[in-house]
Amino acid sequence: MARKPATADVVVVLGLGRFGKSLALELMAQGTEVLGIDSSEAVIDKVSSRLTHAAVADTTDEESLRQLSVHEYGRAVVGIGSDLEASLLTASALINMAVPNVWAKAISNAHAKILTQIGVHHVVRPEHDMGKRVAHLVRGRMMDYIEFDDGFAMVKTSPPAFMVGQPLAQTTIRSRYKVTVVAIKRPGEGFTYATADTIVAPGDTIIVSGQVRDTERFAELT
Repeated sequence: MARKPATADVVVVLGLGRFGKSLALELMAQGTEVLGIDSSEAVIDKVSSRLTHAAVADTTDEESLRQLSVHEYGRAVVGIGSDLEASLLTASALINMAVPNVWAKAISNAHAKILTQIGVHHVVRPEHDMGKRVAHLVRGRMMDYIEFDDGFAMVKTSPPAFMVGQPLAQTTIRSRYKVTVVAIKRPGEGFTYATADTIVAPGDTIIVSGQVRDTERFAELT
């Protein structure tokens, strides 16, 4: 039986397919202890030496999860995607056990909607989200793009010509384009926080934040 590690910085990952395994190993690399659970003994054999704890169990069976003390953990991630029934039953078991923070992978809008309806706190769609991000980058107007909840985004881009040579306060981009410059990077230097007095120079890189549509429109100016 797996026991809860002494540290509070632990996460349970249920389903160690491509997504779950990648997530679990990345958490370990960042210093977070992981209990990995999968119904396949072969899968567990491959990753057990690389995780804090690993166990073979039916993730849809609440009693099996309780025997592994999953209900005592503060965070759990359902990495199951292709098996819709297993994904939903596993997530439901975690919600029934009152795990405080449950993440779950979804492979479609319908899957995501059902996960949300049964009480999952955070629903992620890795392929969908990455596809949107890459689409923005392929268009060539953004150097990087991150979209958050509620239609909010941060964009790394080059400043449009009208911004160069004057303090940010004088560019009035917040009122004109509804975005905020939050950081700026000079060539050969690291990023620093932007202020109203920051003057944008040729060759600078900026990070702007705002609603998705507003950041997209602003990036079109570059």
